[in-house]
Amino acid sequence: MAMTMHVDIVSAEAEIFSGPALMVFAPAVMGEVGIMPRHTPLLTKLKPGEVRVVKPDNEEEYFYVSSGMLEILPQGVTVLSDTALRATDIDEAAALQAKERAEKELADNKDDIDYARAEAELAEAIAKIQTIKNIKKKLGKA
Repeated sequence: MAMTMHVDIVSAEAEIFSGPALMVFAPAVMGEVGIMPRHTPLLTKLKPGEVRVVKPDNEEEYFYVSSGMLEILPQGVTVLSDTALRATDIDEAAALQAKERAEKELADNKDDIDYARAEAELAEAIAKIQTIKNIKKKLGKA
């Protein structure tokens, strides 16, 4: 049997996933990281994007994280995020509306706009949309 590691994906509201995995892919700020059992310990920030967990049966599960922290320790991997969702739970229409709203706000060039907040909202909406596209492609629905 292949070596596994324990993975926890936790949002501010709830534990989204807890179980064994062969491999995890996560959107670290320095680029996507792939994690296998016995990975070197690491603590890094996450950017909005997709977390992919390869389970012992080689089935893959997909999650969206808004940002957060990734902690890799000898006993396992923990993903801590303000918002974490199963990819299948993402509301595509709401993500598209959020993207349009943020793009409009940034394009308006008004003096009272909070550019950092608008850019963060745009990045999160784009990451949600990309996660939806990825899962549809992998499930053959694209």
